[in-house]
Amino acid sequence: MRIDSYSFGRIVIQGEQFTTDVIIFPDRVYHPWWRKEGHLLQWEDLEEVLKNPPEVLFIGRGYSGVMEVPKALVERLERLGIEVHVGRTQEVVDLYNRTEQRNKVAALHLTC
Repeated sequence: MRIDSYSFGRIVIQGEQFTTDVIIFPDRVYHPWWRKEGHLLQWEDLEEVLKNPPEVLFIGRGYSGVMEVPKALVERLERLGIEVHVGRTQEVVDLYNRTEQRNKVAALHLTC
């Protein structure tokens, strides 16, 4: 899937607009994506992703990078063989669009 555009609180994926946090899979968009604690990513928040782990996971921490992604969580994902990229959502969107791998997933916080 291709991300057409991103701005604070709004993302367009393959022509469809979303205004809630999303997880982008190769074949679908999971939304709204709610986390146990809004600005702290936890293992349970990635349950949908981990049903069929991707090769690469992009995690967008929000427009200003407010959502916390614990180092221990990233390390646990990497131990499963998942390449993880974490950053402000705009940076992650740009990297996601440039990455050619087919089995990639993006979990994106759109605000903050």
